[in-house]
Amino acid sequence: MRTATALLAAVLAVAGCAEAQSPAPALPGFDTNTEKRTIDLAELRTGGPPKDGIPSIDAPRFVSAEAAGEWLADREPVVLLRLGDAAKVYPLQILTWHEIVNDTLGGVPVAVTFCPLCYSAVAVDRRVRVEGETQTLEFGVSGLLRFSDLVMFDRQTETLWQQYTGEALVGDLVGTTLDVLPAQIVSFAQARAAAPGAPVLSRETGHARPYGENPYVGYDDADQRPFLYDGPADGRLRPMARVVAVEAGGHFRAYPADRTRAAGVVEDTLGGVPLVVVHQGETATALGEAEIASGRAVGSAGAFDRRVDVDGRATALSFRLDGGVVVDAETGSVWDVTGTATAGPLKGTRLRSLLTHDTFAFAWFAFRPETTVWVNEER
Repeated sequence: MRTATALLAAVLAVAGCAEAQSPAPALPGFDTNTEKRTIDLAELRTGGPPKDGIPSIDAPRFVSAEAAGEWLADREPVVLLRLGDAAKVYPLQILTWHEIVNDTLGGVPVAVTFCPLCYSAVAVDRRVRVEGETQTLEFGVSGLLRFSDLVMFDRQTETLWQQYTGEALVGDLVGTTLDVLPAQIVSFAQARAAAPGAPVLSRETGHARPYGENPYVGYDDADQRPFLYDGPADGRLRPMARVVAVEAGGHFRAYPADRTRAAGVVEDTLGGVPLVVVHQGETATALGEAEIASGRAVGSAGAFDRRVDVDGRATALSFRLDGGVVVDAETGSVWDVTGTATAGPLKGTRLRSLLTHDTFAFAWFAFRPETTVWVNEER
C-alpha cells in the first residue's frame, strides 16, 4: 500500500504539476472578491494542480449505453442523475480525471462533480439569483482544497464554492447555496437497468487522459489517512471508513457502509422522516486498483423516504430482503437500489431520494459535525 505522500506525488505527476501543500491565503491567479467570505482564507490549501489544471468538461458529448459498454465494465461506478423522466450517466473513470462536468439535463443547467479525495459525487443546479435575476454559472476546478474537498470556482464571478455542500465560500456570491440534486453512485449495470436508454458521458472529452485507470491506487484503504486534511477530528469512525451519509428533516446521520452492505436494507427514522437505506450489488470502488474495473466490490447505496401512496393513503412501507431481493411487506413489490419498484403492484413507483453521500467518514464529519452515527440498536 502506498503512503499518502507517495500517492499524492504520483497524482501530481500525472497532472504535470509540482507538489504544493502550503496554505493559499492570497488566492493567486484569481479575480475573487476576498472581502466577502464565510471562512478564514487560511483554510484553503493548494492541492497541486493550479486553477483549471484539472480541466472541467464544458461541452460534454454522450454515447449510447451499448457503445459505452465497449469500454465501461458492468461493475464500474458511475453517477446516475435523474430529473423527472430525464437521466444521464457519468462514469467515474472520466470524472476522476476532470472532477466537474457542466451540462444540461431535462432543460436544467447542472454541474455533476466528483471529488476523489472525499469520494463525494454531488450534482447541483447551476442557476443562481443575482440581484433579482437568474444567472447560469459555469464551474471550474480551482486547484484549492478545503478539508481535503474540492473547491470549485464559477467563471462568471470567480466566487469559490465548496463541492461537498454547494455553499459559496469566498466572493461576490457569498450567501448563496446551490441547489443539490439527487445524484447517486451505482454500477453501470444498475444504471442501465434503472434508466434504459440514458446516454453515457463519452470519453471524447477533448483531453488525453488514461480513462479507466485510477491515479489514486489504494487510497480508499480504511487504514489510509486523508490527503492534506487539517480539519476537525472525529473519533467515532476511522477517517477513511465508508459511510452512507443522509440528510432528512434537517438532521444528519452516518450509516457505516460495512453495516449497511451486510444488512442490505436498513429502516430508520431521521428528522421525522421514515427512511430506508438500500445497499446492493458488486459495484467496484473507483480508488482501489490500478484499473477501476478491477477494484474491490463495495456495492451501491441509496437512501429514500419510505412513504408512498397506497390505495389513496400515505403509507410508510416496511422493507426486507427476500432471497437477496428487496421487497415491501405491504404490497410485495420488488425494489432496486435507486428506490424504484421494478415488479409488483407498485411497479414504476419511485421513492423520494434523500440527500445522500456515499463518502468517506472524515469528510462527512468535517462538514456535518452534528451528525449522529447509526448503530443496529437504533432501528
